[in-house]
Amino acid sequence: MTEGLEAVTRSALALALDAASLRQQAIATNIANAHALNYVPQRVNFEAQLLDARRSMAQTGRLDASALSQVRPRIEAAMDEQGNVAQVQLDVEAAEMARNAVHYQALVKGLSRHFSILSMAASDGKR
Repeated sequence: MTEGLEAVTRSALALALDAASLRQQAIATNIANAHALNYVPQRVNFEAQLLDARRSMAQTGRLDASALSQVRPRIEAAMDEQGNVAQVQLDVEAAEMARNAVHYQALVKGLSRHFSILSMAASDGKR
C-alpha cells in the first residue's frame, strides 16, 4: 500500500514540476516575442488534462502512478474568450511568471519534504 502511495505522490509532484517548468518557458517566450509581428502567445494546458485523469480514475476507483504517467502538460496557442489569438500583455505575463515561480518553489519544498519523510522511514526515525 505505501509503495503505491509513494509512487503516486512522486509521480504527481514530478508532473506538477514539469508543468511549472514548461509554463515558465512559455511565459518567457511570450515576453521575448511580445512585439513580434504575427506571434501567437503560448499557454500550458495541464490542469484540464489532470482533471480528465482524475475523472477516469474516479470511474475505475483506483489511483495509481501508471495512470498519472499518461498525463502530459501541453503547450497550446493562447486564445481569448471569443476564440481569437490573445495579445501578449507584458504586465499580465510578468505577474504569471511570478505566480508560477512561487508555485514551483512550493512544489520543490513539497518534494523535499516527501523525500525527508522517506529518508526518516528508511532510517527507522534515527537522524
